[in-house]
Amino acid sequence: MAIQKRFPVQHSDVFPAGAWLGGPIEAVTDFNAPARPDGSRPQQLDKDTGLPLWSVPIFDADAEAGKKDKAITVKIAATHQPVPPTNDTPFPFTAVEFVGLTALPWVDDSGNRPRIAWSFKADGITAPGASRKTNGTGSPAADKAA
Repeated sequence: MAIQKRFPVQHSDVFPAGAWLGGPIEAVTDFNAPARPDGSRPQQLDKDTGLPLWSVPIFDADAEAGKKDKAITVKIAATHQPVPPTNDTPFPFTAVEFVGLTALPWVDDSGNRPRIAWSFKADGITAPGASRKTNGTGSPAADKAA
C-alpha cells in the first residue's frame, strides 16, 4: 500500500469553508516523559522530525461539519512557537491557513460506538492565501530566488 501513515492533504480539502484560530498556540506537554524536579513536564517532540510540537486550536467554518468536528486541534512541528497571522478584522477570530498539512486517520472508541477521527499536523500557519503568494515557504524573497 502506498499510504503508510500520515498523508499530505490540501488545506482547502480539510477546511473548505475556512479555518479560524480558536485560542493561543501552546506547547504540547509530553505526559509520557518523567516529570522534572519542579513537577513540570517537557514539551513533546515530533516523532518524525524531532522538533518541538505546538498545539493550534481551530474552529472549522464548514456548516456540514459534525459537532465533534467543529473544534479541532492541529499540531505544528517547529523549532520556535509559530506566530499566527494578525487579525485585521473587527471579529474575535483570526482566519488561518495551514502549510504542509498532513492527516492521520484513527479510531475513536470513546463514545457509544467507534468512529473514524483525524489527527492533523502542519509545517506552518499563515493568513489565508499567503501560502500561495509565497509558494509555501513563508518568504517572498526565498521564492523569487527559487
